[in-house]
Amino acid sequence: MRIMSDGRVMVFAPAPQLTVTIEQHHDEPELHVHPGGQGIWQTRMITLLGARVTLCAAAGGEVGRVLSPLLEQLTGVTLRLVMREHGSGWYVHDRRGGTREEIAERPGVPLSRHELDELYNLSLAEGLRAGIAVLSGPAHPSVIHPDVYGRLAADLRANGCRVIADLCGRHLAAVLEAGISVLKISHEELIADGTAPDGSTAALTEALIKLHDGGAETVLVSRADEGALALFDGEIHEVALPRLTPAEHRGAGDSMTAGVAAVLARGGPMHEAVRTGTAAGALNVTRHGLGTGHVDAVRVLTERVRLTPMKKES
Repeated sequence: MRIMSDGRVMVFAPAPQLTVTIEQHHDEPELHVHPGGQGIWQTRMITLLGARVTLCAAAGGEVGRVLSPLLEQLTGVTLRLVMREHGSGWYVHDRRGGTREEIAERPGVPLSRHELDELYNLSLAEGLRAGIAVLSGPAHPSVIHPDVYGRLAADLRANGCRVIADLCGRHLAAVLEAGISVLKISHEELIADGTAPDGSTAALTEALIKLHDGGAETVLVSRADEGALALFDGEIHEVALPRLTPAEHRGAGDSMTAGVAAVLARGGPMHEAVRTGTAAGALNVTRHGLGTGHVDAVRVLTERVRLTPMKKES
């Protein structure tokens, strides 16, 4: 039996990061300190689109002591935080020259067995309460074992929760085996994983079908500024993006995942979820802040997203 969502999404973000960015404002440098990582950026966009989020995460060490209060300040978010003994991940980027220069970064220390048990139990309970769960990836695969994702996806699905995954590599393989409702992945990740030999439409179409047959009910493949491909309700669609000038290429895929989750949380159909996710991703690249945007702009852009059926699922 599927759990009906109450407009809330559980976001599983096991290892958020402290992000430090140096930017230039007129003649003065500016320092920006924020919580970051895939799950945090998705959380921002989900709440922007009107859904509530229960964020399940872990933080610890000296970095964690700075990161924790920043997580608590996220608007529209109920934070369920596991305090860790060792350090959270971080990065320092310099954008004063107009491009992003990575000065230094650390993904964080792998979670211990006790920390994983605590986080797992919290995430399972909150995912079942919400009815919609987003499984986001760590900054580095070493931080959390893929088996944790597979078990969580299986337990959530077995108890009626819709699971949305934004993963690749071994973590993706683990949740596919369990079965998921929605998979979002980029064409670069498909090529890196060996699922697609190249970024051609024919190759990505075959990859869509393979991922669907492997355990994902709906599959979305982002293709940078070429538009997306989507398989849902037995059909493959080309998804035409609104044409916008990018300011920051990163974060579009995370915003796409968030848009899908926000629509499904309020009971919307999959075609609306795909269009909204595409619009949210397209808007995000016009801004420097990841997982940000204006809800009215997303709504207007959603009206301009076109779904064109390509072929029947084989």
